[in-house]
Amino acid sequence: MTDAITVFDSGAVRAHRERAAGLDPAGRFLRREIQARLVERLGEVRRRFDRVLDLGSGDGELPDLLGGAPDLLVSMDSAFGFARHGRLAVVGDAELLPFADGAFDLVVATLGLHWVNDLPGAFVQLRRILRPDGLLLAALLGGETLAELRESLTLAELEVTGGAAGRVSPFADLRDLAGLLQRAGLALPVADSDRLTLTYPNAFALMAELRALGETSALLDRPRGFTRRRVFLRAAEVYRERFGDAEGRIPATFEVINLTAWAPAASQPKPLRPGSGRIRLADVLGDEG
Repeated sequence: MTDAITVFDSGAVRAHRERAAGLDPAGRFLRREIQARLVERLGEVRRRFDRVLDLGSGDGELPDLLGGAPDLLVSMDSAFGFARHGRLAVVGDAELLPFADGAFDLVVATLGLHWVNDLPGAFVQLRRILRPDGLLLAALLGGETLAELRESLTLAELEVTGGAAGRVSPFADLRDLAGLLQRAGLALPVADSDRLTLTYPNAFALMAELRALGETSALLDRPRGFTRRRVFLRAAEVYRERFGDAEGRIPATFEVINLTAWAPAASQPKPLRPGSGRIRLADVLGDEG
């Protein structure tokens, strides 16, 4: 049993990523930056990882960021156009990982898990494929992402058509994610967020970069017909009027949630049982009575 609610159209997610794989990789600067920051966290871990899964592999930059390929590096992506960059390539979804229990000692998941319908179930699977004391590093987009675009599209569509459809996907909440990791059986979970602000000449440049990232809307109940051109033109105007700077450039906010967790192992530190402490709090604070 899972708590899955079908919010995303997985076929659309794959189609958008296949389209993105054929576009200029220069438009995926944001993904490269996020993955580089994620891998930097490995500098704090004094151990070697020999069996690595690159989940949501994109353009295949992970070996360079790791300083060389480990003994086993599997590249997995829902789009063949991205997965093919890896030496060992698997095309598939994070909701159904086709790997044996304990197959990897490191999983790096960059910008993919926010498209998963059953995120608790995906974390359970990630726990399953990690060896004891294996590490999960993940980055996904959080709730503040594209707040400016969401507001501009909503206001423009209300003005032009009298109604508004959901066009920007819902994102995970930082407060919930560490709990989901723990619920999945992962140990020592940590969740934190970075807020990145990029600027663009206009809203259409931002939307073009979102296409190159494969991050266009894949909501199951998204509008299926053609949207009036006037809606997007007005949205670009609203965006500039509400958020543009003195030079006419617009900002776009990306909240990046970073997750770190370990597969349980006997060697890991354990919290003390309640009541097992040997030092009284009063002794530390001093007796003022």
